[in-house]
Amino acid sequence: MDDLLFELSLILPQIILGLVNGAFYALLSLGLAIIFGMLNVINFAHGAQFMMGAFAAWMLLNWLGIGYWGALVLAPLLVGIIGIVIEKTMIARLYKLDHLYGLLLTFGIALVIEGIFRNEFGSSGLSYATPPEFRALDLELGDFFLPGYRVWVVIVAVVMCLATWLVIEKTRIGAYLRAAVERPQLVQAFGVNVPRMMTLTYGAGVALAAFAGVLAAPIYSVHPGMGANFIITVFAVVVIGGMGSILGAVVTGFMLGLVQGITDVFWSEASATVVFVIMAIVLLTRPAGLFGRA
Repeated sequence: MDDLLFELSLILPQIILGLVNGAFYALLSLGLAIIFGMLNVINFAHGAQFMMGAFAAWMLLNWLGIGYWGALVLAPLLVGIIGIVIEKTMIARLYKLDHLYGLLLTFGIALVIEGIFRNEFGSSGLSYATPPEFRALDLELGDFFLPGYRVWVVIVAVVMCLATWLVIEKTRIGAYLRAAVERPQLVQAFGVNVPRMMTLTYGAGVALAAFAGVLAAPIYSVHPGMGANFIITVFAVVVIGGMGSILGAVVTGFMLGLVQGITDVFWSEASATVVFVIMAIVLLTRPAGLFGRA
């Protein structure tokens, strides 16, 4: 019995950490899946836009005195608007070209954004205090202490992912979006402004990344490279779940976060690579991804 409790005391913290990481994987993968599924653009700037959300929260607090709750609303809106400008001025010109052009463009955008923030704020991290309201959610299980803010991150990520899936799969707006992917001319004939819809879709995907960035600010150090630490793993999550699959992005994000956390207990050296091993296996056995269409 004592050995079982000891094993649980080792595994439980990593499971919780895996859920928290999975929450960020799911939110970021969701934004990527929306942009690729609706616009056919591989948005390599997604990590930089995640970082912009965290910095927007930091700037709102330190420059304007706007706290966490205000930043949770304003930062995604501000970064989403920047995304809309990027889409209108650059990305919209590439829709009829090969995916490689969009990938290279967004990769270049990511480098420019990270360079600007690194020049202005340096490479060292900036702290963002955890809001005191979440202390009521603190959990203490024996020797294991779970900060309440991490509980909040998992809860709000699940709610946001579910709400986004419902909008896309169960509402008229979502039906228009899905139809515009397959038959844009037909949707346009019904009076729907398809280019505007695509612009807003890109802005919404970017806003999701920024929302995840605000959630991440009190947990991870706010620095220009924080998006780069996530984006490669997030791309692997999207590939495993199925490119463009909303459900696949969410389920796979949480699942792989848990797998990473449990792997860290038994073989910590492999925790950073287990996602890519799984990706290789999935691509060999099911190239379209777990939830993708062949």
